[in-house]
Formats: sequence, structure tokens, C-alpha cells
Amino acid sequence: MNLDAYLEARRQVVDRELAALVDLSAAPQTLAEAMRYSLFPGGKRIRPVLALAANEAVGGCIEDTLPIACAIEMIHAYSLVHDDLPCMDDDDLRRGRPTCHRVFGEAVALLAGDALLTEAFRVIARGARRRAQPIPKMLEVLEELAEAAGAAGMVGGQVRDLEAQGREADLASVEAIHRGKTAALIRVAVRAGAVTGGASGRELEALTAYGESLGLAFQVADDILDEVGDTEKTGKRPRRDSELGKATYPAVAGLAAAKRRVEELREECLEALSAMGEAAEALRAMARYVVGRALTP
Repeated sequence: MNLDAYLEARRQVVDRELAALVDLSAAPQTLAEAMRYSLFPGGKRIRPVLALAANEAVGGCIEDTLPIACAIEMIHAYSLVHDDLPCMDDDDLRRGRPTCHRVFGEAVALLAGDALLTEAFRVIARGARRRAQPIPKMLEVLEELAEAAGAAGMVGGQVRDLEAQGREADLASVEAIHRGKTAALIRVAVRAGAVTGGASGRELEALTAYGESLGLAFQVADDILDEVGDTEKTGKRPRRDSELGKATYPAVAGLAAAKRRVEELREECLEALSAMGEAAEALRAMARYVVGRALTP
């Protein structure tokens, strides 16, 4: 399949839905500008597109997944705003542009992140009500999303990441950090798309395994790109993780081992989808893309 065309088409769908669901008319102008700056443009929208692709893989209707997909993107955007702050990674660039706090100041950036996180749950509620989605199903998705984004998932992973800076770490510790700070949100994106698409138990099990492996692959690939990529390719300052003494796969095991691990994870993704048909081809292509970006010179 033509993955570039697929990603672009689905990105446009997500952007239109975000524009329709995110109402900032009552927000102070500076806050609204900072939120929009952080949310638009939003790169390839990998996480919401994964949710839509998982929905399609089980024969669902993507309209049922769109609100949760948009909310996941908003949570991801908030996490990037906070991750870039001086008290965290103190980054100057994100997606090739000055980071939110460099443009709007640290206080407004912090509050913009807070608002994006909070508004994400309003977007889910508004979308669910608009489409009259079953309450038990949406409560299941909401609980999983809150867990993936919170203390047991992304936020907890970020804390472990900060605590590991400048200290010796082993691969088990690195993978625990990665599964929290990055993989949890990717896993829940895939599961949310499957659940709202009406997945069977067997389909949900397969897609959960796929999401877990893909989420870890995504962060290991980012670790590699931080070492070998450049600003044009990543949109960020290169080798920043090394400067901060972060616990990354290349730092602990070496670049060659990191590349082997990300290839193993790609195969795990494809194996998880082996019993699924052509409808899962977009998910397969996305696994190859996530890994390929780290292995392409």
C-alpha cells in the first residue's frame, strides 16, 4: 500500500475533527494561541492514525473512533509541551519550530499543556454524545486512556526517565521507562480503535500485542534517531539525550544492539497481525515505517 498517501489522508481527517471538536472560543487569547501552536500542525498524527487503522482492521467505522483518536493526540501534544520545558528536557526545537515555551513563555506553555490534557476528555465526551456511543464501551476506553496517560503510564514513565538521568541503567530499566513514557499511549491508541470498532476477543488480543511491541519500537527508534539523525530529519536538536545522560537503548547496549532490537520488535508486530487479513495492512505498513525511519541512513 502507499503508506504516505494513507497517512496524509488520515491526517487530514484527524485535523478536520480536531478543528471541529476543540472549541477555544472562551479561552484567553494567549492560551488559545499557545494551544493551537502546540496542536497544529501536528506532524503525521501517528497515534490517532493508529487508532483509526485498528478500527479499520476489525471492520469498524472510523467515525466511532475519531473523538478518542483526537483526544489521544491532544494528550500527546500536552506531553510534548511539558517534556520540552526547562524543568524537564529544556528543548528549543520541536517539529522544526521553536518549542511552545520559547514562543509563549514558560508559564503559558505549562498552562497550555494543562489545558490540552483537560480538554481532551471534553472532546471524548462531546464526540461520544454526538454519536450516541454505548456508555459501557466509552467508560472502558476512558479508563484505559487515563491509566495509560497517568501515574502508571506516561507520567510515571517520565518520572522514571528523569530519575535515571546520569545514572547507570540496564536494559530492563530502559524498557520499563520506554513502556511507560511512550509505549503506553501507543498501546491504548491501538486498543481504543479496536474496542470502538467492535473487535472480537481474539482480535483485541492480537492488536494489544501489536500495540505493545510497536510502542516500544517507536521509542527505541527515537533513541537511535537521537544518536544518528539530524535536525532536518527529527525536527529536534540531535544527541540531546546523550547530553542529558538519559537511559536510552544505544547508551546502555550500543547502537548495533539497539538496531537489532528495533528489528525484533518490528517482527513481533507483524507476527501479532499474522492471523488478520488485508484490512490490517495499514498497521503492518506503519510498523515497517516506525522501524525503517531509524534504520535508513
